[in-house]
Amino acid sequence: MGAEQPETIAAIVAAHRAGTLTPAQTIARTYQRIRDHNDPAIFISLRDEKDAIAEAERLAPKDAANLPLYGVPVAVKDNIDALGFPTTAACPAFSTTPTHDSTAVARLRAAGAIIIGKTNLDQFATGLVGVRSPYGIPKNSIRDDLIPGGSSSGSAVAVGAGLVPLSLGTDTAGSGRVPAMVNNIVGLKPSLGMISNAGLVPACRTLDCISVFALTVDDAALALSVMAGPDPADPFSRDRPLGALTPFQAGLRLGVPRNGQLIFFGDKKSETAYADALKRWTALGARLLEFDLEPFYETARLLYEGPWVAERYLVIKDLLASAPDTIHPVTREITAAGARLTAADTFSALYRLQGLRKIAERTFANIDALVLPTAPTAYTTAQVLANPIELNSRLGTYTNFVNLLDLCGLAVPASMRADGIPFGITLLAPAGHDARLASIGRVFHADTKLSLGANGTAPAPLPSLPASSGDEIPIAVVGAHLSGMVLNGELKALDAKLIEATRTAPDYKLYALKTTPPKPGMLRVEAGKGASIELEIWSLSPSAFGKFVNAIPSPMAIGAVRLADGRSVKGFLVEPEVLGDARDITAYGGWRAYMKEAATK
Repeated sequence: MGAEQPETIAAIVAAHRAGTLTPAQTIARTYQRIRDHNDPAIFISLRDEKDAIAEAERLAPKDAANLPLYGVPVAVKDNIDALGFPTTAACPAFSTTPTHDSTAVARLRAAGAIIIGKTNLDQFATGLVGVRSPYGIPKNSIRDDLIPGGSSSGSAVAVGAGLVPLSLGTDTAGSGRVPAMVNNIVGLKPSLGMISNAGLVPACRTLDCISVFALTVDDAALALSVMAGPDPADPFSRDRPLGALTPFQAGLRLGVPRNGQLIFFGDKKSETAYADALKRWTALGARLLEFDLEPFYETARLLYEGPWVAERYLVIKDLLASAPDTIHPVTREITAAGARLTAADTFSALYRLQGLRKIAERTFANIDALVLPTAPTAYTTAQVLANPIELNSRLGTYTNFVNLLDLCGLAVPASMRADGIPFGITLLAPAGHDARLASIGRVFHADTKLSLGANGTAPAPLPSLPASSGDEIPIAVVGAHLSGMVLNGELKALDAKLIEATRTAPDYKLYALKTTPPKPGMLRVEAGKGASIELEIWSLSPSAFGKFVNAIPSPMAIGAVRLADGRSVKGFLVEPEVLGDARDITAYGGWRAYMKEAATK
């Protein structure tokens, strides 16, 4: 696999657009690599090569510039529906034949991607190890004796081994992050609801998300941008705007656990690798702030000791009753416990979780992101087969709590240990901050200068960001100009770019004004006497900014808005004298939540 060949999505698409490589040639190369790699446990089903090449040949060159994944081969975890393939969830007795693509796969195809196969997984996506499948155990792409990581084992190995530059996994408890670490690749776990789960065989419906494996953060972020967006076919879908990548944040504040709270299960090499990663962050200009990790550990314990196991049981209860022997024995042991949980158990855990979520919110009040080991250590396949449940549980130390707390995550390679085992770190932030994590994670990953995946490809210089022009002026919007709202088109007509979704400092009150169309007014109050209000930051060229501001009608005004992280940007405020007959809606925390409730009345 020569390093001179394009390996990343960015390089492959650039070659296709330049005409130095055709999509058909890229697909043929993928199949040749699959044959050369010769690991039948990676794919559960593989598309006919001639059929895939024929689809690649049908891609029109005139569309190349408009298709972000033009001719990119993609592998899909086999609990996600893709037309033309059975969906097995790694259980032959459960196999179904979908009549249409999952929403995520449909959006990839619409962006020019070619789906080439369905990948192996820990059965019913239950596990972090990649050894619980009747279809075999994929070989780790870095070291044959290591676990491939699960549950998204085949998807991670396919990218790590250079067979495809992009694959889909899923992530309920870490299945999109642990396999990324042990295969030296990027694993992006988006905010819950950002990618539709329509067409996904659930593990825990309230916690599941489709995740992305790629060789670089930029590639993963591109794939996310293609798939992100609300979907009426998924009741758990959310309208979460995905901002653009931005330059490395000045004054970045990263949370690290208090002294003595980290767990490595005696793995001194991992402990040293994490300390080295923190030194790298400091050298990049980040400030490290300690936080209390214990509430996060407590949340993690809820996942398998609490009622969420019942969600896994619901998926396979009929199969457990009719043909229990068709289920992997470890999967069967874990999920069968879900039948014994009561409604009282569920509500008790939900109450505790809500308290833990509030603690997590306070943790992020003065921290931009947490930086943790992706996993405390790595195990060999032999070790896990000898002690399957305990070692699997250890691997989820820093991942199990993430979806319960509604966080987004980005796992990136950090170093290659002297014993040839990859080590990685994960960045975590509240839901909606996916672009922020990608913006800082891409700089860290590039700074490591690690080879991409397992094939020795050197990373290309980090591309400059097209939206980072110093001429752009940011503006904070809190109401009708938000993504999907009635006046958002005014921003888009001026070629504005969404930078991020964030919140104000707790110094504001929000009012519903009696205007047509309905608008809110945000008022600055005494520091700490208000609430933190949801907003979006868009950027405009100077001329567009001038046009936009000049068109703002009274009683709206533009002033300095203080953000939760201490930054200050220009944004919408209201003239206080018009608030006499306005309704105080501060308790909703934002215009979107207020309008959602108003729509139901």
